[in-house]
Amino acid sequence: MQIENIHSTKLALTQSIKVWRQTVAKEKSKDEGEKLLEAMFAKRGYLLPYHRMLGASDPKLLATYDALYTRLTLDERILSAVEKETVWIALIATTREKLAFFHFERAASAGMSNSAISDALAIAAACESFNAFFFGYSAFEKWVPEKMAMKRYSRVFDAARGRTLPATAEIAAAVCHAGLRNANGMRIHLQRAFEKGATRAQMAEALSYVLLHRGGPTMVEAVACWEKAAQELKIPGPY
Repeated sequence: MQIENIHSTKLALTQSIKVWRQTVAKEKSKDEGEKLLEAMFAKRGYLLPYHRMLGASDPKLLATYDALYTRLTLDERILSAVEKETVWIALIATTREKLAFFHFERAASAGMSNSAISDALAIAAACESFNAFFFGYSAFEKWVPEKMAMKRYSRVFDAARGRTLPATAEIAAAVCHAGLRNANGMRIHLQRAFEKGATRAQMAEALSYVLLHRGGPTMVEAVACWEKAAQELKIPGPY
């Protein structure tokens, strides 16, 4: 009887220690999540619902994501702040992402005027006209030859970019088409971008935004398009 009581006491104590450790671990995780969220807010100026979810459920995952996000779009890499936000604004407009207002704030902080921001948005609008021209020469080539259609698309695009530097505009357009998985449009602007002086490093950085904004599968298709275009058009490839 006495042995049974001792055994029961040991089990109860073991269970109590286990519960205590779990409680401590949860509190520690909660503290880590809250501290990380505070740091992210200080760095970005905003928090999104999924940030809070990950902060409560998996702070380590949130920390890893934050490091990726910071390197991907907050750190200065190759593109200047103005070039970076020009690309982002065009991509945001193309994909109709209403929550990405902070890129407009960053653009203003980088020195972009409302006119420059509007030019970046107009790049996205011009890219959307590509499908109409592509449809025209694909369906009615007898009356709308490809050369004529693309000449007019180029006119629309060049007018839309306003005072955006040509190479920057072409990089942004390639990213817009990548975000929509439009390989035909992307090919055109890849070639034009390199003709206007864009570098492989600039294009690679800009295209990396697609990974964050549109996900892995879209990024896979975009890089595959660039690889193929490099071989066929004799332009610099992704690596």
